[in-house]
Amino acid sequence: MWQLTNTRSMDQLATEFDWVADMKGVPQDAIHHAEGDVFVHTGMVCAEMEQLILQHNINEQDAHILRAAALLHDVEKRSTTIIEPGGRITSATHARKGAATARQLLYRNIATPFAIREQICGLVRYHSLPLWAIEKHDPQRSVVEASFHVNTWHLSLLAQADVLGRISADRAELLLKIQLFEQLCLENECLGRQRAFTHENARFHYFDKGGDINYVPFDDFGSQVVLTSGLPGAGKDTHVRKHYADWPVINLDDIRKAHKISPTDKSGNGTVIQLAKEQAKQYLRKQQNFVWNATNITQQMRAQLVSLFVTYKAHVTIDYIEVPYKTLLKQNNNRPTAIPTAALERLVNKLEVPTVFEAHTVRYFV
Repeated sequence: MWQLTNTRSMDQLATEFDWVADMKGVPQDAIHHAEGDVFVHTGMVCAEMEQLILQHNINEQDAHILRAAALLHDVEKRSTTIIEPGGRITSATHARKGAATARQLLYRNIATPFAIREQICGLVRYHSLPLWAIEKHDPQRSVVEASFHVNTWHLSLLAQADVLGRISADRAELLLKIQLFEQLCLENECLGRQRAFTHENARFHYFDKGGDINYVPFDDFGSQVVLTSGLPGAGKDTHVRKHYADWPVINLDDIRKAHKISPTDKSGNGTVIQLAKEQAKQYLRKQQNFVWNATNITQQMRAQLVSLFVTYKAHVTIDYIEVPYKTLLKQNNNRPTAIPTAALERLVNKLEVPTVFEAHTVRYFV
């Protein structure tokens, strides 16, 4: 899909993709978007991106990523745009929701290599950051965090295309903010690359506790904990058997079976989690290595567990496991405890791929 935007017009794309057609008629605030609706704006952004690609002699793969991000950057204004009582038009959550939609489209509908897909999603998620980074409560953390999701120089290019692809009185001011964003990235050694840390524990400590970015904590780990993350049917059980055959495993499905609690029993799920945490605490107190094997597909779910583990001074590794969408459906159907397709699709919609700084170590098995 990311190869199409330099050869097909917006009208052609709208006949092929309903999410492009949906941009038509979605209003925008005339103060910042006098050019018209989201469809018109997106077409202008794509055209400006082509000029930036040529101007900077961007290589073919990066050009595909930038084109896709330009096309998708406002994809969820269709679902988040509201007209406020005073007549102002806003779409406050469109970037976060748009990133999730981009991941779903590039996983389900248009099979895209993992690394490319996640770069596109990162650009969609953070596309407005260059305009507001210097106004954030913690500008340093904002740009350093973004550098672990996306190439920040590409992010600057997307923001430039976004500004140039609109009609507004504050264009010059917005372009200046993008320059300041680049300078902020340079000062924090993360323009076009991830911010380097002296040690993985230093990186985790910064994102977990804040404080001095150069602080290096003392490593006094008691045990190692591996947290799996992946959709049902992705192969987490096989992964655990292959890599951690001699480790104790906390498996939520096994706990459900032992206590005869159905996966669809929402009240019972709380009991399952509590039983699993009590078992984990026993291992943590003994400083014994173990695996927590469950889906853990959202950042919030993972953060709660990581917080528990590090309280006991454990070194935490997240192993993210992914297979192509068609393989996922097939493997789920072949599982003894296959979940209904509709339920699996809801989980695909919720998927948030772990970021490097969520634990001491994050590994991707894709």
